[in-house]
Amino acid sequence: MKYLYIHKRCTIYSSSGKQKVLRNTNMASKPGILTEWPWTRLGNFKYLVLTPFVCHSIYSFFSQSDILYLIILPLLLSRMIQNQIWISLSRYRTVKGNNRIVDKNIEFDQVDRERNWDDHIIFSGLLYYSGYLKMEQVHHWPLWRTDGIIITALIHIGPVEFLYYWFHRALHHHFLYSRYHSHHHSSIVTEPITSVVHPFAEVLVYYALFTIPAIATEFTGTTSISSFVAYTTFIDFMNNMGHCNFELIPKWIFSMFPPLKYLMYTPSYHSLHHTQFRTNYSLFMPMYDYIFGTMDKSSDKLYEKSVERKAEVPDVVHLTHLTTPQSIYHLRLGFASLASKPHDNTSKWYLWLMWPVTLWSIMITWIYGHTFVIERNLFKDLKLQTWAIPKFRIQYSSPWQRERINNLIEEAIMEADQKGVKVLSLGLLNQAKKLNDNGEVYIRKHSQLKVKVVDGSSLVVAVILNSIPKGTSQVILQGRRRLSKVAYSVALALCQRGIRVVTLDEEEYKRLKAKFTPEAATNLVLSKSANASKTWLVDDGLSEDEQLKAPKGTLFIPYSQFPPRKARNDCFYLNTPAMISPKHLQNVDSCENWLPRRVMSAWRIAGILHAFEGLKEHECGNMMFDIDKVWKASLDHGFSPLTMASVTESKT
Repeated sequence: MKYLYIHKRCTIYSSSGKQKVLRNTNMASKPGILTEWPWTRLGNFKYLVLTPFVCHSIYSFFSQSDILYLIILPLLLSRMIQNQIWISLSRYRTVKGNNRIVDKNIEFDQVDRERNWDDHIIFSGLLYYSGYLKMEQVHHWPLWRTDGIIITALIHIGPVEFLYYWFHRALHHHFLYSRYHSHHHSSIVTEPITSVVHPFAEVLVYYALFTIPAIATEFTGTTSISSFVAYTTFIDFMNNMGHCNFELIPKWIFSMFPPLKYLMYTPSYHSLHHTQFRTNYSLFMPMYDYIFGTMDKSSDKLYEKSVERKAEVPDVVHLTHLTTPQSIYHLRLGFASLASKPHDNTSKWYLWLMWPVTLWSIMITWIYGHTFVIERNLFKDLKLQTWAIPKFRIQYSSPWQRERINNLIEEAIMEADQKGVKVLSLGLLNQAKKLNDNGEVYIRKHSQLKVKVVDGSSLVVAVILNSIPKGTSQVILQGRRRLSKVAYSVALALCQRGIRVVTLDEEEYKRLKAKFTPEAATNLVLSKSANASKTWLVDDGLSEDEQLKAPKGTLFIPYSQFPPRKARNDCFYLNTPAMISPKHLQNVDSCENWLPRRVMSAWRIAGILHAFEGLKEHECGNMMFDIDKVWKASLDHGFSPLTMASVTESKT
């Protein structure tokens, strides 16, 4: 009973969302000796432990033409690349839903727990370099030996798989489980990198097992570079494949060769080990589970169900786009650790090293002509997806790209309509007035649309109005661009509520006054003084010079989709219109652009509310809903206002 209790306790920890409890189980429920990795305290500088070996290998190559020593680094990099390809592929496929195995959710706690997935690669690098320097015979390995590859395969099928099976079963004994293996099993819904997230002591044993084939071939004199590299690649491939949460092994493979089911596991087979816990212990070959009676009886049924599963049809789609060239790494399909943090527009040094990949991705966006799905969420009983237009922000400002972008947005709307999506919300610049008149272009062109297209302006205005500190009698409306639908609506609502709106630009003042009623226009003021108020409503075009004119302690409240670039440390900056999402928003493991964790843009929330309220109208063009009713609906459905204090707490 104690055995089962430990497992259930970890399951609760992994799904409850209580980060404080999860951090206490970051290594294991009762961490044992050699739990932490030796370089844990180095943080992001942990790669420095390999620096002496890398430098020495480069020196040896130029002084002694020692190419075998030099290729260790490319081997390590290839292992990291393989892991990243698998995580991107797995996340993409599980978002789409076809062949998905487990429907449970991944949250930020799992991303944080699995952030150190690359530790095992650093460890393997130390082993490779040390082995090369200490073992003279390694220098004379041939490139290929067929007998060595055969021996490696046989040793893996026999001793490695057999010993791993029993070691794995031992790890599930409550003593070892609570001290080590519970860390791995905290991830009920597995991702490829889950396969390598273990305490240090566990990895020591795994590497000892995986070294057996190398020792055997060395003992028999049949070692080769090919057998070593191929075996390492095989281990990584099977590990990643078995932990991705979608079934990718087609049925025809087992139909052609039925005994293969005993020699090769599938993702659904291993997934049962993480959900049922006491079955399917084998490494890659299920035959040992069959032999020793630990094969889960539902393995075949789950496999059939996963293979035949169709893509998921969402209720609500949020249509966004790429921002900066480096934003591809901050997508949920990119680097999981970066996606789980707000995109602060500061380039990481290692991203500059990846400029060839960045350049390649830019070229792809010019060629690839279709939206792609990047995220899946669940809000009560509503299924949500986020789709992205493969265009960057800079391309939206290009006149000759406008028609192409409009076509992509239109195709996304038509695809959503054909699939039976209820609501599609337009995010970021996909609803720009100069691009498509806040989405009105598509409604006029396709009058029979069943999907409701939403620009979210009503909720955005409500969020801005409720972000202004209580007791404020006067605000400054400042922007360098032509007034948007949101800016005009905010200014009008404030004037109607008796709050004076000050503009510093005469042309802007004239445009507003021409649209306002005489009663509302009485609260519209033209001024040359930037000290008229410490509450500024701004767009992303606010320049540094304009910010410097503001008095100390000014609160900048953006009304645009993009935030202005911060230029003051003695002022306060709110995020772009957004709210804190409720706990019943599930499967949240990435940040929306620059917003903190579990904070959602008002444009995106508007689509969810539109579906929940069952509204029959589009919210496009000049269409606006009752601001107070929309605000009340957002609160009723669990969304919370985003204040300075909540932003600080969320980032912490």
